[in-house]
Amino acid sequence: MTEQVGGAEAGGLDLGALLGAAGQMMQAQQAAAQAEVVGTAGGGLVEVRVTGGGEFVGVRLDPSVLDPSDPALVEDLVLAALRDAMARVQQVQASAMGGLDLGALGGLLGGAGQPS
Repeated sequence: MTEQVGGAEAGGLDLGALLGAAGQMMQAQQAAAQAEVVGTAGGGLVEVRVTGGGEFVGVRLDPSVLDPSDPALVEDLVLAALRDAMARVQQVQASAMGGLDLGALGGLLGGAGQPS
């Protein structure tokens, strides 16, 4: 016969707490995916809008950067805005996950998702 301690087998995991933590994680990920961030470059001359799930939803270019004699400038600014947007997506995702008490789930993941 296995001894039960606080809803879990002695020496085992509390599956209820594990499922609760997994549910919290899924909710946090869904909330982050619905957020929208804006990455910018060139002091705001180029903007890229991205959802927290990494879906690109829009680009805005200030007409002043559209110099036909210097297409590399536009390319560099768009790339920089994309990188900025993705860094912001990562911040949104980390922020959503950082507020969770993952309990047993955090231990299973080797501390992944828990603030360091």
